[in-house]
Amino acid sequence: MACRVLDEPEKEIMVSADEKGAGRMVQQMFHGFLRWPLVVRIFTIAITLMISFGTIIHLIEPDTFPSLFDGIWWAIITTSTVGYGDFIPKTIEGRLIGIVLILVGAGFLSTYFVTLAAETVMTQNAYLEGRATFKGKEHVIIVGWNERTREVINQLTSLHSKCDIILVDETLQKNPYNNNHIHFIRGTPFKDAILKKVNLQEASIAIITADQNKDEMTSDMNSVLTLLAIKGNHPELYTVVEILQKDQVANAKRAGADEVIQTNMQTSYVMMNSIISQGMSKTILKLLNHLKGNNLKLIPVSEEYINENFHSLSSHLLKNNIILLGIKKGENTTVNPPLTTIVEESDELLVISN
Repeated sequence: MACRVLDEPEKEIMVSADEKGAGRMVQQMFHGFLRWPLVVRIFTIAITLMISFGTIIHLIEPDTFPSLFDGIWWAIITTSTVGYGDFIPKTIEGRLIGIVLILVGAGFLSTYFVTLAAETVMTQNAYLEGRATFKGKEHVIIVGWNERTREVINQLTSLHSKCDIILVDETLQKNPYNNNHIHFIRGTPFKDAILKKVNLQEASIAIITADQNKDEMTSDMNSVLTLLAIKGNHPELYTVVEILQKDQVANAKRAGADEVIQTNMQTSYVMMNSIISQGMSKTILKLLNHLKGNNLKLIPVSEEYINENFHSLSSHLLKNNIILLGIKKGENTTVNPPLTTIVEESDELLVISN
């Protein structure tokens, strides 16, 4: 097959197409460079200038600057205005290069340090004011700032000093804690933009507290809405939500809550116990306080205790200083069940232990 020879107009069209392609590539690279952080852009320009001027001075005065490294070293020292004096241009051309380098390079280097300082202050303010994104893993998310939240955070930091806690609230102006492990995000918790900032996909648990500054209905509606937003973005995340009205418990469970805390009902139970047996409230608080040693908790059934009855299991656990109070079967928890109750593998044990 004979090859067709391109005529001049066709060659010009191909050359023009190649030039357009190269121009388009350069334009894309330039736009990509503009998207870099300002500090990185200024630093890149400053480094490029120092390397370029170091190379030029090495080529102009190879005797004074015998190696490329010597030229770059001189450019860096000159740009930073330190001026050790170990390398000095001797020719007029070399000194002109030095003048241009001081006028241009020193300006870029000064701009870099000023921008770096400004970025540092802005980043610090962003963390303090709740505008920075959290990028850690296995953290605890707590929604809402109140006295209950304060106590939860204090107990968590006491038990696990390195536990990362993310506090989400729209009323706080800045982080109430000076602790590197307590991160503050300011904003409405049921908005996707805020949930992205808390790195929801990597969290271990989310706790939603009720806003008692609002009426109970509005507070519960906001809690359920926040729960829906969290479950919609991360269905597998274990969530605990505080509900004030008994009628809203069903809505919270429909929204996917793994655990619902009925604050008003629990408070009324404590009050009722105090009426029946005076002084009981302090005992209950001590029992529930994990910082006091003895803890009320649910534990899985060990393989050796499967199919034992409640009486024999209680005797075994007591030898290890564990007091057995009841058994949780599915969603139902029975306190002080019949002594003949058989413990199954899927059950959980309600105990007091340290």
